[in-house]
Amino acid sequence: MFAFGQRSKDVLKFVIQEYIDTGEPVGSRTVAKKSGLHLSPATIRNEMADMEEKGLLFQPHTSAGRVPTEEGVRFFVNALLHLEELSPPEKEEIHSTCHGCRTDACELMRGVCRTLSSFSNYTGIVMPPPLSESTITHVEFIKFRKQQVIAIFVASSGMVQNRIVEIDTDLSQHELDKMSDYLGRLLTGIPLRQVRQRILDEMAQEKRTFDDLMRKALELAGRTMFEGERDLYIEGHTNLLNEPEFADVQRLKELLRAFEEKTLLLTLLDRSMKTEGVQVIFGSECDIAAVDGCSIIAATYGHPGPFVGLLGVIGPMRMNYSRVIPVVDFTAKLLTEIVATEWHNP
Repeated sequence: MFAFGQRSKDVLKFVIQEYIDTGEPVGSRTVAKKSGLHLSPATIRNEMADMEEKGLLFQPHTSAGRVPTEEGVRFFVNALLHLEELSPPEKEEIHSTCHGCRTDACELMRGVCRTLSSFSNYTGIVMPPPLSESTITHVEFIKFRKQQVIAIFVASSGMVQNRIVEIDTDLSQHELDKMSDYLGRLLTGIPLRQVRQRILDEMAQEKRTFDDLMRKALELAGRTMFEGERDLYIEGHTNLLNEPEFADVQRLKELLRAFEEKTLLLTLLDRSMKTEGVQVIFGSECDIAAVDGCSIIAATYGHPGPFVGLLGVIGPMRMNYSRVIPVVDFTAKLLTEIVATEWHNP
């Protein structure tokens, strides 16, 4: 941690906050006029030069003011930041979004993602807990057309999979109901990570003892069951086009592509689980070139251990941290409550 007097801290805080607000280098005259610190431009220049030597500010051009370095922003976030308090109406809006669709996990994730984007004016991301730790709660086959069936599987996490499947024989709805009942008894309560093996074991046994209809049920389940991969919800990526840092559309595409790759998500999840609460992660800390110059404000939600998801906001390093951190923190805590009451099966 750097050793600073209060005057230095006040100057640095103003410079970084002004840069966050404007995106422009901040000069000593701007600090003198707008900060209310009652310091002369010469004194402010000396303070800024000292912080440049410490690696907290830099001067992009000889005649320009200063902008913060990544190290400067980190110091600002850790030591100088004053967090905004969400207003009661804002909390109620987030609460209403989450609880309004809490029993439909897919819609909940989309709603939370849109809320994070809307409240931050950046890009929201939500990664649900892994399906592999959920259990099957409902299995149903519905006749759609001749030799076509709608297969429906519902998990305890609230995730629903609907898929139209081609079959080689034309089954009646009565036969499909019998298949649904059989699979419901066989698979309900089984963790998804164990379902595929359970089906294989049952098929091996049924070679000797079971009729053709139930064998078809097992084959159909094996073709349509959840794979256990994590989904990723991203909303508000066009918000980043409003930021000068993302004026290059190709750069924005590379950024979003990086967030759709599991490596970056696992990096964020691993970092966020090591420390409680909201984590501020800079792109350079992820060892992925596409996110350099970005900040990610992320938090885990759910139960410690395997039933954990991740949510957060992606934006430029010049991000409104005082606004976004409380939004991410409140949303993560609210979603944890929903997971505990609606989805989790101890």
